[in-house]
Amino acid sequence: MTTTTDTGTTTDTAATDADAVIEVSDLRKQYGARGPEALKGVSFTVAPGEIFGLLGPNGAGKTTTIGVLTTRVRPSSGSASIDGIDVAAQPQQVKRRIAVMPQRANLDRALTARENLTFHGAYFGVGLAARRRRADELLEEFGLADRATERVDNYSGGMAQRLMIARALMHQPVVLFLDEPTTGLDPQSRLFLWDRVAELRASGTTILLTTHDMAEADRLCDRIAIVDHGELIALDTPSGLRGLLPEGRGLDLVVRGRVDPAAAFEPMGVVETVELDDDRWRVRCFGEPNLAEAIAVAESNNCEVLDVHRLEGSLEDVFVHLTGRDLR
Repeated sequence: MTTTTDTGTTTDTAATDADAVIEVSDLRKQYGARGPEALKGVSFTVAPGEIFGLLGPNGAGKTTTIGVLTTRVRPSSGSASIDGIDVAAQPQQVKRRIAVMPQRANLDRALTARENLTFHGAYFGVGLAARRRRADELLEEFGLADRATERVDNYSGGMAQRLMIARALMHQPVVLFLDEPTTGLDPQSRLFLWDRVAELRASGTTILLTTHDMAEADRLCDRIAIVDHGELIALDTPSGLRGLLPEGRGLDLVVRGRVDPAAAFEPMGVVETVELDDDRWRVRCFGEPNLAEAIAVAESNNCEVLDVHRLEGSLEDVFVHLTGRDLR
């Protein structure tokens, strides 16, 4: 089902109220009587087993939204529920059903990996035998079994991130909140975590993810909500969001020649960037450039076309289109 926001942006509401694991309705938060309004009527639902992304710059309202859903922030008005339980009215019931992986590691670095997991399980009332078994399963799943008895103080950043997700899963939460889960990780650790998150979705875990990483959001999220200045300005699948771009597609050409192709392509009115690499020029055109015309323009200016392919707009392009500025 799709709806339209006050700004005219099409949104995709995949989960009905009846089956939503997360339901947010007209959520508002103002800090103090005359303070800033961090949330201005945000509404969305998240379906069971969905990876739902919150995308926006610092100060957009992502942190406040997560704060409300995890019971750390009390809303000024509106409602939010997890698994049918109101977060403001029954916070303790909600806490048993969620897990949060913060952006910064908060593991007990004096303990071993296994101890971090079993202590967390004990806190949530998981029995002794069950938490030992669960800890071993998760250590194996996240590639830490051979370092299970090692103190976390010796772990790399990527290993610590993996352990934090494993810890969050000890009590088998209904909803897992991931806050910038791959910030600062090397490419290999990042890809490993992406694969584990995808596996969690396949197993039915509902995940709410905040990220600045466009590739991460595009690869992992079933749907993405773009928030800015406390408002939800767009909500759809990654491909649906790219469809909001009026220019939509473009061309990426690699040409060889002595003439700067920027001037040659200028009459087309679609050139965004021109980069020189040795004797090759990379020309990126947005809009709906005619491929045949682009090749003809290049060849008429003694530029040999070496490669050409069509482009889709990125999520970064979508954000710039909707807000008029870069995400970062």
